[in-house]
Amino acid sequence: MKKLMALIGALIVTAGALFAADPACGLWKSIDDKDGKVTAIWKIWEENGVLMGTIAATTSDPQDVIATACKESYKNFPVSGAVNKMHTVGTPWIFGMKKESEGNWKGGHIIDPSNGKMYGCVIKYLSTGEKNKSYKATQPTLAMAGTVGPIQVFQYWIPATQADIEKAQQENPAKN
Repeated sequence: MKKLMALIGALIVTAGALFAADPACGLWKSIDDKDGKVTAIWKIWEENGVLMGTIAATTSDPQDVIATACKESYKNFPVSGAVNKMHTVGTPWIFGMKKESEGNWKGGHIIDPSNGKMYGCVIKYLSTGEKNKSYKATQPTLAMAGTVGPIQVFQYWIPATQADIEKAQQENPAKN
């Protein structure tokens, strides 16, 4: 009986490891590289082998703000409708990311809803102590690069929680 229970336990652990989410998936705080402030809380997930990301809560605008600075449409945008009439919260601003290896994604795009600019995107998950260029992660981190041609500009995002989303929602409630 003990052997059977040990075998079942080992199978459960193995199955969990096989179906575990990519380490880039989850809740993340985007950090402004100029002033170090949190700009938004993001939800990153994998859907049909493609990495997607949406703003789960804003930290300085009402939660129902419309992305009016965006264009009406963007090539390969994953949802239909006029993008410049969509809410900043809940719209998939990161899309089309293809997995290169565990925690490493590229080939997709990110749109900055505050100015409507679309960039190529590279996402690299960094474990504590891991380096990306001159940055050394002091905690799990997403190295997020907006790319224009060969130029990559990195921001480093840190883990967020549901409590962070709720706090941002309370501090910046919807207007309507």
